[in-house]
Amino acid sequence: MASRYRVEKDSMGSLRVPSSAAWGVQTQRAIENFPVSGLPMPTRFIRALALIKASAAQVNAALGGLDPRIAAAIIAAANEVAEGQHSAQFPVDVFQTGSGTSSNMNANEVLAHLASKASGMSIHPNDHVNCSQSSNDVVPTAIHLSAALALKHDLLPALKHLAGTIERKGRSLRRHCKTGRTHLMDAMPLRFDQELSGWAAQIRTAIDRLESVRPRLHQLAQGGTAVGTGVNAPAGFSRKFATDLSRRTGLRLSPATNAFEALSSQDTAAELSGQLKVLACALMKIANDLRWMNSGPLAGLGEIELPALQPGSSIMPGKVNPVIPESVAMVAAQVIGNDATIAIAAQSGNFQLNVMLPVIAHNLLQSLQLLTNASILLADKAIAGFRVRAENLARPLSLNPILVTALNPVIGYEQGAAIAKQAYAENRPVLDVAAERTSLGKAELRSMLNPEKLTRSPR
Repeated sequence: MASRYRVEKDSMGSLRVPSSAAWGVQTQRAIENFPVSGLPMPTRFIRALALIKASAAQVNAALGGLDPRIAAAIIAAANEVAEGQHSAQFPVDVFQTGSGTSSNMNANEVLAHLASKASGMSIHPNDHVNCSQSSNDVVPTAIHLSAALALKHDLLPALKHLAGTIERKGRSLRRHCKTGRTHLMDAMPLRFDQELSGWAAQIRTAIDRLESVRPRLHQLAQGGTAVGTGVNAPAGFSRKFATDLSRRTGLRLSPATNAFEALSSQDTAAELSGQLKVLACALMKIANDLRWMNSGPLAGLGEIELPALQPGSSIMPGKVNPVIPESVAMVAAQVIGNDATIAIAAQSGNFQLNVMLPVIAHNLLQSLQLLTNASILLADKAIAGFRVRAENLARPLSLNPILVTALNPVIGYEQGAAIAKQAYAENRPVLDVAAERTSLGKAELRSMLNPEKLTRSPR
């Protein structure tokens, strides 16, 4: 019967490693040292590591630092990992060594094992897979690369979809006027398309903000090696690496302007997280607007009816809740919390290295994923399908005492306030009270107090 374990050695001694594992002794030490959360590093981060190892092998072979046959075997194994294979071979906890060395060595050992097995050659995790690299430049590069790929392929398309959905919905509702609200109190009227245009603008502006981060996100630490001096990396490595990785990913990548900054700080990650927090604030506002507008259906505002997706109560039959806006609001809260963690972690750059890199990677990629999924859900399961309850708009609009604001230029603020108070106290339309208390005729008042007309901006 085959043994369940094999014994491997490193500079610190021997350790048992599961026979079925592709990782080696350093990964096993990390597994035993960090039984903290049960959270492995994000899938996108692992795939970024694999792409980095593939490009490093390619460049090392081109510069004469690696046997082309060994490089080809490493690249083949890295491609498998980058495609999502072997995910179970990356179990190291997020809350590990602050440099992320354990995850870098996890990748080195797994790729060395896979490449050796496939090629029949002896491929070393440090000497070959990690050639011309350090954990200190690999992990910051993986943070930038994984976030840049998530931004390009996931979040930005999701936000464009959300903005487009809001805009289309707004155009379909442009004939519906409603009571505006400030301080949650009745205010001047506006149209649904105007209200939704504010939401769409928030999302479009969030897209612009995220786009503005990308040039800095596309700068890579790779080639800085241990402290930023580039020791043990051949001349031209960082430039050729960025060129090769650009080819593999479709991103326009470049070496960091200053390698010492790239290793010791995580300012760009903090910047991106800050923009994700702003987006989270926008989504929270939109989600809560939807919840208020949907409230009721009898005792609340009842202006819209969101799609009914599931029963809302285990005890109250027939109750339906705004579950998608609630989910989105919780995502926003999580992202805001993630940003606080990233802000604390990003200032932990002591001298030549930031030592909270794994938690930055985890929180940043989680925020990107959560916002991507929440944006799509909000678009497809809430905004696209909600129905306006027009019957609940007309009467509050006609009785809205704030409509008297339109008469201010003619009758003055004080008389307008008196009319508004009387109309509210007597639950009568402003038009009727104004006809009694002013010399204006009903036809003229009807024109001046027309809610739809009041929504037209003179700008």
